[in-house]
Amino acid sequence: MSAPRFSIGIDLGTTHCALSYIDLAGSDGEQVTQDVLPIPQLTAPGSLEARGLLPSFIYLPHADELAPGDLALPWTAELDHAVGEMARSRGAGTPIRLVSSAKSWLCHAGVDRRAAILPNDAPPEVTRVSPLEASLRYLSHLRAAWEYAQPQAPFAEQEVVVTIPASFDPAARELTAEAARAAGCAQLILLEEPQAALYSWIQQSAGAWRKAVRPGDIILVVDVGGGTSDFSLIAVVETAGNLELHRVAVGEHILLGGDNMDLALAYAVAGKLAAQGTRLDAWQLRTLTHACRSAKETLLAKADVESVPLVIASRGSKLIGGSIRSELTRAELTATLLDGFFPAAAIGDRPQGRGRAGLTQLGLPYAQDAAITRHLAAFLARQRTATDDLAGFSAQLPDGATFLHPTAVLFNGGVFKSELLAERTLATINAWLSSEQAAPARRLAGADLDLAVARGAAYYGYVRRGQGVRIRGGTARSYYVAVESAMPAVPGLQPPVQALCLAPFGMEEGSEAALSTQEFGLVVGEQVRFRFFGSSVRRLDQVGTLLEEWAPEELQELDEIHTTLPSEGRAPGAVVRVRLHARVTEAGTLELEALPHDGAERWKVEFDVRGAAAE
Repeated sequence: MSAPRFSIGIDLGTTHCALSYIDLAGSDGEQVTQDVLPIPQLTAPGSLEARGLLPSFIYLPHADELAPGDLALPWTAELDHAVGEMARSRGAGTPIRLVSSAKSWLCHAGVDRRAAILPNDAPPEVTRVSPLEASLRYLSHLRAAWEYAQPQAPFAEQEVVVTIPASFDPAARELTAEAARAAGCAQLILLEEPQAALYSWIQQSAGAWRKAVRPGDIILVVDVGGGTSDFSLIAVVETAGNLELHRVAVGEHILLGGDNMDLALAYAVAGKLAAQGTRLDAWQLRTLTHACRSAKETLLAKADVESVPLVIASRGSKLIGGSIRSELTRAELTATLLDGFFPAAAIGDRPQGRGRAGLTQLGLPYAQDAAITRHLAAFLARQRTATDDLAGFSAQLPDGATFLHPTAVLFNGGVFKSELLAERTLATINAWLSSEQAAPARRLAGADLDLAVARGAAYYGYVRRGQGVRIRGGTARSYYVAVESAMPAVPGLQPPVQALCLAPFGMEEGSEAALSTQEFGLVVGEQVRFRFFGSSVRRLDQVGTLLEEWAPEELQELDEIHTTLPSEGRAPGAVVRVRLHARVTEAGTLELEALPHDGAERWKVEFDVRGAAAE
């Protein structure tokens, strides 16, 4: 394969996708030639436009709904679905045929993410797609748009960086990588979105970032997107006279973002209509939710707009005159988002649970507490010791500090197009700092909230070739596998388990670790389960560390894998002496291999949601 000419960055977002690229030959040092690809997409049946963002929506029309050629794109006339702006706008009126939030479903361990489940509440006559297939369709559209614009530079020959939430677990990372490879990303790298946002800020500063930060700084990246809220901490260290950036912590997975806000706005408008004597049914509420999404984006993007009209079709009515009309005002948007999602919390506040019914509808496992500021307080408190063992880090927390003190804040995600929300978040953080007599954090300005992630991803591909400044990070957590104790059967007692560290915090992509001095028993020929754990707070464990016990907040259990490993001629249920070998791939996914004490077999267990990962 020839050397890539371009570094391509793809933001595979919950509500929008974007593609940016850097000409590797035309860039040098911190001076780069970077562009954003205009993406051709349908905006209405038979109407084509090229836009900088591709809305992350798929519309699945009825067979008789559109005329021949209405879904044609420059690179194909044969399509049975629409991706992008037309999908979003048409699906707002017919939500049972609209696939949305596929990225959130892709990280939902409680469903089969390869099964055709979206739209999740569509009637039986509607064709469905899987979260994996939806992601593949977005990426395939981006690939086709690239090759339409750059026919001399085949997509498969370029280096492609696809972004993911920092909180994605290994199974979600692997599924994203699988979709990307199926779409033609032959040279694939995964990058966390908060890191991509910081890379974009660095690149756009044209070298001035070195004056904006100093050794001992702790940069807090607050990324609130369409589906998730992600927090990351990056420390600034001086080594041999040069500034280095080290990612020292990422937050837990929080399914809380623009989707939640759209629903909250829809309920606010529905309440206003109910007070006027108009009640909406479930179908109309879904339509209203999609309309509020669009209205929210308009109000956040255009400061001079004070209200956006909303139209909800009456059931069975085909006439505009029979529709229900309302509006979303800027005051309603501000009150709902500011008070509901960014309340002025105290540093000691924590996310609140609530009593839950024994039965619930199947859906996304949204965070129970919508207050992003309380989640942020918990994150900073949990990471209080994140820099304690960072070599060369000069800053020290004062005695009695209850949370890690950020000195700078970078906002990312479309939610922060609202200056009011960004200012509320920064004011809340600074109130926490003031309570512990610390200096206020400064805001790192200049981020492009729509395109920062895609631009930063492309820049990261460039940085990996030895140019610019690289954020040191590796794996965002330490990863462990459960090892069951050998003990006689005791009625009513499950054998205790230990947690074996496979990959320590910060293990670099493309690196491997062999547990050469330890041997374990691997059960082959019958169905078994593998339990995996992750930790964002245990930073000192090394490969091979075996934990006898741990506090509940130290390890979080990840997807459990059920599989039957081939017995290779052995009796079913045989226990084979093996050594373990862990590898973090270049794409950022984790693989575990078991090598027998004597023999050439290899059993590979990947973090794969299907649970069929033996080789």
